Amino acid sequence: IREHLLELRKRLFYSSLAVIITTAIAFVFHEQILIMLMKPAQGFTNVPGEKPIFTDLTEFISTAMKASLLVGIFASFPFILYQMVAFVAPGLKPAEKKYLYALLPVTLIVFLVGAIFGYLVLFPPAIAFLLSFGADVATPYIRIGNYANIMISLIFWMGLVFETPVVLFFLTKIGIISPSFLTKNRRWAVVIAFIMGALITPTFDPVNQTIVALPIIVLYELGI
Repeated sequence: IREHLLELRKRLFYSSLAVIITTAIAFVFHEQILIMLMKPAQGFTNVPGEKPIFTDLTEFISTAMKASLLVGIFASFPFILYQMVAFVAPGLKPAEKKYLYALLPVTLIVFLVGAIFGYLVLFPPAIAFLLSFGADVATPYIRIGNYANIMISLIFWMGLVFETPVVLFFLTKIGIISPSFLTKNRRWAVVIAFIMGALITPTFDPVNQTIVALPIIVLYELGI
């Protein structure tokens, strides 16, 4: 047990160090990162001043740090994933190790695809709905902290959601689940997909929720 704990501590230390370094580098370019995050909102053309606002003295710097941390985690994610694989690999069978190492680059690619899907496909209609809903009654002054939180959360969860077929494939190969089990429980997968769509989407608009749920269902079928 002591050897495992020491190995875990080493892997965590390396991963933390990678995140700190990449986050520090990202913070140097925090303005460019925040501008990139605001692009799906079409430059806030419908918002007075065409810029988001901040109402607390520390809100902007905390948002910049949070966005830099997100980029830092994304940039160091391949290294972190490798550390995770290196930690669990000794306890796996040779065949399981083969699948684990083979799926490593695939995991990175599908996470990136999911993040891009959230950024380019899901977020623009969601922010358009939020800005237009109630615009005749109230003026939408958008706080940059709130906007960045929604955007970061959406990108992160969509990246994880796109890992569905990879996770299902690996669990099947190590004998935890089977395609027949997944097929038998397809109806529950559809229900869970729409629940996740409601949780991930920052709006209560059923169209945006369906935009999230449909890829989850397709990814589940692809996993089978």
